[in-house]
Amino acid sequence: MLMSQGAGRPARLRFLDNGFRLLSPGDHVVCAVSGAPIPLDHLRYWSVARQEAYATPEIATRAALGQ
Repeated sequence: MLMSQGAGRPARLRFLDNGFRLLSPGDHVVCAVSGAPIPLDHLRYWSVARQEAYATPEIATRAALGQ
């Protein structure tokens, strides 16, 4: 069986206001706070200003508040 390009590797993304652009292939990104892998199809929380991904809304809120 062939693996799809980028499977098992972190993707590089450019975070935008209403989505993100894939810069290099991968199947996940890493949470900037917890280090947890986030599958791209589950990625919902990020900071455009910091260009960081977050695993949960609680982590995103804490990061936004500087906690």
